[in-house]
Amino acid sequence: MKLNAMLRIILTVILLGLLTACGIGVPAPGGQLVQKAIALQVSQTQKQLSQQLFQQPASFEIAQIRVTHEEPLLIQKLPAYHIQGTYNFTLQRPSHQVTQQQNHFDIYLQRQIEGKTWRLAIPQSINTNTEPTWRTWLIQ
Repeated sequence: MKLNAMLRIILTVILLGLLTACGIGVPAPGGQLVQKAIALQVSQTQKQLSQQLFQQPASFEIAQIRVTHEEPLLIQKLPAYHIQGTYNFTLQRPSHQVTQQQNHFDIYLQRQIEGKTWRLAIPQSINTNTEPTWRTWLIQ
């Protein structure tokens, strides 16, 4: 009887250890960080479009962020999160303002090794035979 109880305790400790090891141990990014990451991604896209159209980038606002999916993962051996959801977007033009509601976002946030900063990570090439190549930007 004692052997059976001791075996259960050992198996429970092993199982708990395995479950703990499966998590990446990094708390999910907060709403303000997600908002900054979306703004950074939008500004990168806007910058490219403005250069092609020979225009100055317009100012914009990101609001009402709603996260619908968070998945922990590793990007280049560092803890990260794949986050999806919706946000409201307001573009301020000189003559008018345009607002879009319920825009979808799909971002990857990578925690840096020192644990103080996060980076927006965007996959550059995805090949099923190799790991994706990532480009990252510091979120300030």
